[in-house]
Amino acid sequence: MRRVLLILVSAFSLLAVSGPDDRQITDPKSISSASNPSAAPVSIDDLFFTRNVGGPSWSPDGKQIVFTTNLTGRNNLWKVASSGGWPIQLSQSDDRQGAAVWSPDGKWIVYQQDRGGGEIYDIFAIPSAGGEAVNLTNTAGISETSPEFSPDGKALAISWKPKTAPTPDIAVLDWGTHSVRNVTNEQAKDHVWGFVSWSSDGNAIYADRAYVGGTDADVYRIDVKTGSKENLTPHQGKIVYAASSLSKDGRTLLITSNKTGYNNVELLDIASKKTTPVTDTQWDAEAGSFAPDGTGFTYLVNQDGRTEIYLADRESHSRDRLPFPQGLTYFTGNPTPFSPQGDRLLIGHQSSQQPSDLWVYDLQSKKPVQLTYSAIADLNPSKLPASQLVHYKSFDGKTISAFVWIPFNLRRDGTAPGVVLPHGGPTGQTVDYFNRDAAALASRGYVCIAPNVRGSTGYGMAFQEANKKDLGGGDLQDEVYAAHFLVDTGYVNSKKIGITGGSYGGYMTLMAIGKTPDVWAAAVEEYGIINWLTMLEHEDPLLQQYEQSLLGDPVKDRKIYEEDSPITYIRNEKAPLLVLQGDNDIRVPKEEAEQVVSILKQEGRTVAAHYYPNEGHGFAKRENQIDAMRRTIEWFDRYLKGSAAASTN
Repeated sequence: MRRVLLILVSAFSLLAVSGPDDRQITDPKSISSASNPSAAPVSIDDLFFTRNVGGPSWSPDGKQIVFTTNLTGRNNLWKVASSGGWPIQLSQSDDRQGAAVWSPDGKWIVYQQDRGGGEIYDIFAIPSAGGEAVNLTNTAGISETSPEFSPDGKALAISWKPKTAPTPDIAVLDWGTHSVRNVTNEQAKDHVWGFVSWSSDGNAIYADRAYVGGTDADVYRIDVKTGSKENLTPHQGKIVYAASSLSKDGRTLLITSNKTGYNNVELLDIASKKTTPVTDTQWDAEAGSFAPDGTGFTYLVNQDGRTEIYLADRESHSRDRLPFPQGLTYFTGNPTPFSPQGDRLLIGHQSSQQPSDLWVYDLQSKKPVQLTYSAIADLNPSKLPASQLVHYKSFDGKTISAFVWIPFNLRRDGTAPGVVLPHGGPTGQTVDYFNRDAAALASRGYVCIAPNVRGSTGYGMAFQEANKKDLGGGDLQDEVYAAHFLVDTGYVNSKKIGITGGSYGGYMTLMAIGKTPDVWAAAVEEYGIINWLTMLEHEDPLLQQYEQSLLGDPVKDRKIYEEDSPITYIRNEKAPLLVLQGDNDIRVPKEEAEQVVSILKQEGRTVAAHYYPNEGHGFAKRENQIDAMRRTIEWFDRYLKGSAAASTN
């Protein structure tokens, strides 16, 4: 198996290109359906009983790892020996738990937990050996997240955001008294603070201050006692400087900068405020963590939605790429992927055919060892159609990247149904992850495509900003041209194309069926926006600022808000629509879904809705994830295949 792993990595490297400009347009007819005599619809239960794992943290002695998994159907804390073995459940709750970190003495694990999916988190502590959890903050109107212990263990840096405030600040929670004191007090409504690192003496905090639109950011050093701040990256114009790690000697910060127009890794000398480049790529390079001894550091390169990970030398910048197969590979760990002894790394890996699992990479033997096994035994990769990376030209000549899933055993006779899967954001990206929606649909005969339309991250700042004040304009046409690509493969019937997505993907779904009604035969939208103006009234204050960064001032630019809202076009829709929504969504409130349903019912259209109690933005409870997937398949079976006979088990 080790030999196969290395061969796959080598083959992927040979196919590498230097940046988005080098992408070659894909001939749709070159996309093929693999033969698989044992192909069958993948069980939805198997897909969602296959666990999620993430948010790991090393114990101070390096012998244990705590992580979040939904092994029971809820996202709770578990721990496992770093050498492997059966995990032990540490905490239990119906609410989401995550961001776990060990206290320096190893006696406690601190984590965040929300309330009914509403994203108002408290900070909890639980004995690492097991026991009763203690709510350290217990504030119904304030969300506290992302705890990080000071070096002496006497305090925690946390993100602190009142429900009614537009932006989060950094605060310090006293471990002994549980009192909370802010060290930042942001006055600008459109800037946010993010913790990076404590100084080794605990007297300072390094942090990022970023514009909510994601186009400008600086790195600061903050005096913990006085709150005085020093900007370490002063600059003119829009440039993002984002720190990720502080070296052991306290002299250097590892940062990501987009001053070339593309994200690259740099080293920032704190005393001189000068930066030294580490990478020079037009793909999306992202800074990682310094090794405990400070001699090396990690970083990641996202190449067209597939990632490679690197370990670099601090002085020479020479690098080694860690060997993992094609897919999504990333360093993971809170606050660092390195073991306290510096001899091992925590790594996450997944692909279109394999769910996310944690691996421990031994730096001496250079061998990865799988730590978690998330997949149900029946979910063999051979049963899942693999993703295929394609590129096509949109209406104005822009190159768009997309992942395509072709069902097994298809005949190229233009009869298959197709589904377009728009991603959220819009400043997001579909990467080559374990996509349960695509797996469920493709194994049932649906040809699926997930495009990274203009506005997506991963292709440079100019591309990311290409849909500003034009939401549902050029980016919608990129989705339409994805549908054209499906038809051009020769597999898909142009009259049998559906669209489904969540959040901005839900917005795109609504915009698509209203603004380009003749393209779509059915649609399923999850927690999508129907009216940007009503969104602005009801959404979380931080999201209000983000919305304005995309659309402008709601008074001055009211026409843009109206032209970019699906409510302007929704009465033109022809596609039957299913709406799925969480009751406690603070990002896209329930009122948005209710507007859609009310309008279409008044118009006498085919529309159905289902609301999930105690769920927020996205469905965290397993039974609701399964229910939403079954409803989606039943909807598409009825309106794209012409029957509801296909099994959704």
